Amino acid sequence: MVISSTTNATDKWGNLDSQRGNLSELELICALCGGVHLTNDHWKFMAEDMPKDPVEMIDDLIKMGIYKPDTFKMADAVNAADLRKSLLLKVAGKGDPKRERLVLELCKQAGGIENAFAAAFGPKAGEFFGDVVHYNQFSRRRFLKNLAVGAALVTLTNCVPNQQSQEPAADNADTPPGAENLEKTNLRIGFIPITCATPIIMSEPLGFYSKYGFNAEVVKMPSWGAVRDSAIAGELDAYHMLAPMPIAMTLGLGSASFGVKLASIENINGQAITVANKYQGKINGPADFKGFTIGVPFPYSMHNLLLRYYLATGGIDPDRDVKIRPVPPPDSIAQLVAGDIDAYLMPDPFNQRAVYEEAGFIHKLTKELWPGHPCCAFAASDNWIAEHPATFRALNKAIIEAAGYAQNPANRPEIAKAISERAFLNQPVEVVEAVLTGNFEDGLGNSRNVPDRIDFDPYPWQSFANWISSQLVRWDLQGDGKVKTAIAEDKYEEVGQEIFLTDLARELAVEVGLNPPEEIYRTETLEFDTFNPANPQAYVDEQIKKYGV
Repeated sequence: MVISSTTNATDKWGNLDSQRGNLSELELICALCGGVHLTNDHWKFMAEDMPKDPVEMIDDLIKMGIYKPDTFKMADAVNAADLRKSLLLKVAGKGDPKRERLVLELCKQAGGIENAFAAAFGPKAGEFFGDVVHYNQFSRRRFLKNLAVGAALVTLTNCVPNQQSQEPAADNADTPPGAENLEKTNLRIGFIPITCATPIIMSEPLGFYSKYGFNAEVVKMPSWGAVRDSAIAGELDAYHMLAPMPIAMTLGLGSASFGVKLASIENINGQAITVANKYQGKINGPADFKGFTIGVPFPYSMHNLLLRYYLATGGIDPDRDVKIRPVPPPDSIAQLVAGDIDAYLMPDPFNQRAVYEEAGFIHKLTKELWPGHPCCAFAASDNWIAEHPATFRALNKAIIEAAGYAQNPANRPEIAKAISERAFLNQPVEVVEAVLTGNFEDGLGNSRNVPDRIDFDPYPWQSFANWISSQLVRWDLQGDGKVKTAIAEDKYEEVGQEIFLTDLARELAVEVGLNPPEEIYRTETLEFDTFNPANPQAYVDEQIKKYGV
C-alpha cells in the first residue's frame, strides 16, 4: 500500500515507481522525498498538532527518519541568524557556490535574511529561533524545542531517504574517486590566452572542473611575468606555466626562489617560428636570421630554448648575432606589423593568426625541431599543494582527463569552439581550429595537413626536465653562473625528480583511463642531435664544442 496526497510533489521529485516496486504493502513512501513515512507526517513538525514536549517531538522525528544527531550539533553551534542563513543556502543554493551567491543577492533585494527566510518558510518561521538563551525551566524547554525543530529544518530542506537528497545523490553517484574531501572548491587558475592552455581552459566550459567538485574560474593573465608574480603573491591557486618555469622559479632564476611543482604537461608541440611577410623568399635556415630582433614569450620558456638551439646550428650566437626579447603573446602580431620585431617563436594561435592577418608566414613548426617536445604545463606551488593535497590531486586529475579528451582529433572542433570565446582566447574559431586540427595555410601559399601540429600528452617525462636543465646550463641566461651551481653535473636527476611529478601524473592518468608509460626517461630525438637523459652534461659539452656556443 502506497499513499500519496501530493501529486505535484511527486511530479517534482520524479516517478517513484522504481522505488515502490521493492516495498511490501505495509511500507509507506512519502511522495515529497521518497522516505518511508506518510507524506502528511513529513510536515507534521510544522503543523498545529506538532508534539509540544521536546522529547516527544524528538521521538516523532526519529520515527519519521528526519532526526540526525549531527544536525543538533550544528544547530547548537550557530546563532539564530546564522542558522537561518545556513538553511536558506542549503535550500536554494544546493551546495553550488554560484547559486549561493545568487541567493545572498536575492536576500539583499528582499530586505535581508529575515525577510527572505519568512518568504521561504512562512511568517512564523522566526518563532522557531527566538528567545533561545534563557535559564528558567520554561525557556529551557522552548530552547530544546527550537533546537530540535531548527535541526530538523536543516535536515528536511534536503531530505530524502538514507540521509541524502535526491538531487545531490544523483550527482554524488557520478563523482569520480578522488574528488571527495576537498579542502577547497572555489579556485582561481591563471592562464595565458594561447592554445597551449587548452586543457586548463576547456575544463571550465566543458565541465571537467565541475565533474571533480570544483567551482573553478580560469583567470586570463597578460604575460608570463604576471603569472609568476601572481603565483608568488598567492593570488592564484594554480597556474598555466611554461615547462621551464617551475625549474627556474624553484632554483631562483629570474626571481626569488619559490617552490613550484610541474604536475602535468598541458601540450606537446604547438609552437612555430613566424617571420614578417617582408622577408618572404629570404629565410631558408637559421643563418638567415642574423641581425634580426626576435620575440619569445618569456626568457625561461621552451620557445627561447628551442630558438637558441635552432639558431646555434646555423652558426648564430643567440646573445650576439640577434636580439631576443620577451614579448607577451597577445602583443606579438602588433609588434610584427609595426616592425618592432622581425620574427618570433611563439605559441599558437598567434602564428596562425599572423597568417590570417597577412602579417607573417610560418617558417618552421617546432615539432620539426623536436617532435613531441613539451611546451606548457599545469603547476602549483609547494606550499599550496601541502595545504590542499586532496584538492591538488583532484584538480590535476581533471586537467589530465581533459588532456586525454583533447588527444582525440574528433573532439578538437568542439574544443576549438569552446576555447575561442571572448572570455578565453578571443580568437576567430577558424584560426583556433586550424591549429588544433593541423589543417592550415602557412602564409607561403601552401595548404598543410599536420595532425600533430599541436598535441596533448600530459605525461611529464623526466627526460624533458633533463633537457630543459641542460639548456639552462648551456645558455646561463642570468649570466652569473648561478644555474651551473644549482644544476651541477650530478644534480640533473635530483632537480627533475623534485619538480616534475611524473609518478603522480602516471597514477592519475591510469585512473582516468589513459595509458601512460612505465618509464620516466626516454632518449629524445631532435632535428640536429639526440639527447641521452642519462648524461645531460655530456650533451651540453658536445653542443658547445660543435657549434661554439
